[in-house]
Amino acid sequence: YAMTLGSAKSNSGIIGARGTMVYEWGETCDGWTVQQRYRLRMQYAEDGEVEISSNYVTWEAKDGLRYRFNERKLRNGEVDEEIRGVARLDGPGKGGVAEFSRPSVSRLDLAPGTIFPTRHTIELIERAMAGDQFLARHVFDGSGGENAVEITAAIASDPNSPAKSGAKSPLLQRPSWRVRLAFFPAGSTSERPEYELGMRLHDNGVSADMVLDYSDFTIKARLDEIEALPKPSC
Repeated sequence: YAMTLGSAKSNSGIIGARGTMVYEWGETCDGWTVQQRYRLRMQYAEDGEVEISSNYVTWEAKDGLRYRFNERKLRNGEVDEEIRGVARLDGPGKGGVAEFSRPSVSRLDLAPGTIFPTRHTIELIERAMAGDQFLARHVFDGSGGENAVEITAAIASDPNSPAKSGAKSPLLQRPSWRVRLAFFPAGSTSERPEYELGMRLHDNGVSADMVLDYSDFTIKARLDEIEALPKPSC
């Protein structure tokens, strides 16, 4: 994905943004793997340019009950945050626990109904295929060392409208829906989300174009290249 500044309010202090993101969603015999890497240069009116980069790697069991996560963020080449841990649920619809080994040893209880990210994506596609227009779930991904966030999804009823993508692939010639996700931090009572994500989501999990909306500014991510990964020989 090519990342650029979409819009910015004058009080945001942001005058430019550019970068790249690579997202890999793979399959193993017993789970799903995700690796997301991005490098983003933010330009501020007063503070100049800041480079932010991240490497986020996860594994999630196909039964949705076990999860491993590892995230490393850099700011201007210096380590800004490092998070590592494992999580498990006691059964479908039940609660569980997340155990962190970085940045320090800690433990979080996961409330009943919590799910992990790939399960959330699969449920989102299933709801879209069924014609539903709304989904609200508590999702734990390990990022930021926080508990599960509430994600509310609005699914538009205009399937297959054109996506703003520079890539050409049979992977994009699939049923798709315009989706907007709103992210609310754990324990938040605010009616306003921390941020929102708009995207064209295909039935194979591919997002052709995305817009991250932080209220004061937006970041666009345009898909420029895509390739299929081999399936496991199980």
